[in-house]
Amino acid sequence: MVQCNLCMKRNIQEIAIAEYDYPLPDERIAKYPLAERDTSKLLLYRGGVIDEDTFAALPKYIPQGSLMVFNNTKVIQARLRFRKETGATIEVFCLEPERPCDYQQIFLETEECVWQCLVGNSNRWKSGVLSQAIEVAGKKVTLSVERIGGAAAVNHIRFFWDGGCSFAELLEAAGELPIPPYLNRRTEESDTRTYQTVYSKVKGSVAAPTAGLHFTPAVLEALAGAGVDCDEVTLHVGAGTFKPVKSELIADHEMHEEYIEVRRELLEKLIAAGGSAVAVGTTSVRTLESLYFLGELVNENPGITEDELRVSQWIPYDREHSIDVVDALRSLVAWMERNNLHRVHSHTQIMIAPGYTFRIVKAIVTNFHQPKSTLLLLVSAFVSGNWRKIYDYALANGFRFLSYGDSSLLIP
Repeated sequence: MVQCNLCMKRNIQEIAIAEYDYPLPDERIAKYPLAERDTSKLLLYRGGVIDEDTFAALPKYIPQGSLMVFNNTKVIQARLRFRKETGATIEVFCLEPERPCDYQQIFLETEECVWQCLVGNSNRWKSGVLSQAIEVAGKKVTLSVERIGGAAAVNHIRFFWDGGCSFAELLEAAGELPIPPYLNRRTEESDTRTYQTVYSKVKGSVAAPTAGLHFTPAVLEALAGAGVDCDEVTLHVGAGTFKPVKSELIADHEMHEEYIEVRRELLEKLIAAGGSAVAVGTTSVRTLESLYFLGELVNENPGITEDELRVSQWIPYDREHSIDVVDALRSLVAWMERNNLHRVHSHTQIMIAPGYTFRIVKAIVTNFHQPKSTLLLLVSAFVSGNWRKIYDYALANGFRFLSYGDSSLLIP
């Protein structure tokens, strides 16, 4: 059996990303959202059959009694610009705190904090401190940054400021919401509203969980009326989520690691639901599927600490995974109880590609993704390789693509 799993892993790693390419004309990329979120188109893929409707009709397609899981992360205004005395503009793009498990605390800091950042025009800023004067709640504040380490493209940047305001307030005052680069435009005021889900609440993402952008209070109310239990997880979306794979084989692609947070109450709901859920967006998929492997890890290593608890890229394919889904979830709940935890904080680097076995997710609400992306690999895995049939239909029938585009409901 170990040999069989090694063969499966090798076969998956040898997937050529060129097989997941398709022509996407620029005019099919939605540059702006529709005026009414839930008037977007909804592609329905059920048992291999394709149909379509409007997103407002989604509740009638979700089975009564389903547990639907949303990602409640909120996009931060992560892009800051500083000007050197020479006139050069340096862009500092916040990715995640130096200690990612400290998200909530980091936004409350009132003097300094350290983030992992991308730096634009980096060759013009070799050393020294950059500063800018900003106004926060009517007070003049000086915000400064300095590079204190890092490797390759990611820099460790120390932020420090006066005035006693929080780092969250600083980002709101000085930062810019980072919309995806494939929109080929600057961030506009409207994006601060439309590039957030209506249920976003936990600050930390640098990109929106875009499947959720279609939901309105009316749709959420209709889901509840249809007997669908809606609950939330948190996965802070990193800058690598929407990047195309550059390597020829996925074996050479390193998945970005993302912070996740899940409440014990949701785990108990999943157990009651037999370990099954409807996921809103690929970020919710990655979080839910990671729970199985977290449960397996604590079942095998009862003394594992929260800092050690994380899902690596190839863990689904490294060996046989025989533990039952519900048993894995129960093990995770028991571990949380032993450690007096009401929420589990972890990181996931999970790679979901064709050949992956889904444990928890039974249906997905998701947008249409970039060619040659890991998100397209995930969709292909979920629909048993029929992604091209779905995307050909969407291209032929006027669907809008990517973050501000239309949506789909996938039920294999």
